[in-house]
Amino acid sequence: MDFKSTMENITINSTQKKEQYKELLPQIESLISTENNFVANIANITAALKSTFSYYSWVGFYLMENNELVLGPFQGNIACTRIAFGKGVCGTSAKEKKTIIVPDVHKFPGHIFCDGNSKSEIVIPILYNNKVYGVLDVDSYEFNSFDEIDMVYLEQLVSLIIQKHKDTIFR
Repeated sequence: MDFKSTMENITINSTQKKEQYKELLPQIESLISTENNFVANIANITAALKSTFSYYSWVGFYLMENNELVLGPFQGNIACTRIAFGKGVCGTSAKEKKTIIVPDVHKFPGHIFCDGNSKSEIVIPILYNNKVYGVLDVDSYEFNSFDEIDMVYLEQLVSLIIQKHKDTIFR
């Protein structure tokens, strides 16, 4: 049996958040450039994010299916499988079509506790032509973990995913 197997490595040298994102994004772009399978790409992206950022307790994707968010590839503890559109941070981000940063999830009305230890969260909608295809969800066990830096670079990451798959998944 003859087959080709490749293993990609992500190397981050910086200890500063902004610099880590700046090092990571081009490596993710390179990683997904040669793979056309959407699920394989977002699976590798979750692994790259989780292994790069120590303050991430959970990172993953929820994908729209029949007007609800369904769990996709993720890294972390077992997660909620389905989230209603407009419910919790993920459903609200999808409904409002905007990134939501939650410094303290206990203060977010209707927060869904898939992991009771989660303390802060950021959710980025996956939007193309004003249609929501899902969200990128990141949680932390620390309060106030996410800020404008995370938002800017995670939104850029979602843009990379959309550009890569706009002719197959996002149409």
